[in-house]
Amino acid sequence: MVEHSKRRLDHVFAAVADPTRRAILTRLRKGPATVGELARPFPVSLNAISKHVKVLEGAGLVRRRVVGRRHYCAVEPKALDEAAAWLTHYRAFWTARLDALERHLLKRRRSH
Repeated sequence: MVEHSKRRLDHVFAAVADPTRRAILTRLRKGPATVGELARPFPVSLNAISKHVKVLEGAGLVRRRVVGRRHYCAVEPKALDEAAAWLTHYRAFWTARLDALERHLLKRRRSH
C-alpha cells in the first residue's frame, strides 16, 4: 500500500472513531443537511459540529456545498471503500487463523 493510501486510511479511521462524527454520518445517510441541521441533536456548539464536519471532509467522507450563507453537507460513501477493503482483508485473515486454532484445539482434545 502506498504511503498516500495509508494516510487516507488513517484519516478515515480517525474520523469514524468519534461517536459524534459517526452520528453525523448516520444522519447524512438520510440525505444532505445544513451544518445547523446537523448540530440540532447535539449538546455542543455549532462551531464544534462544524469542526467535526471539517474532519469528515478531510477524510473524504463528507462533501460540503455552499449556497449563499448555508453550508450543505452530504455523505461521500466511496471514501469508505478502501477502509471496507482493508477490514475485509483482515477479517478473512483472522477468520482463517481462528479456524486453524479451532482445528488444532479439537485435534489436541481428541488425542488426550
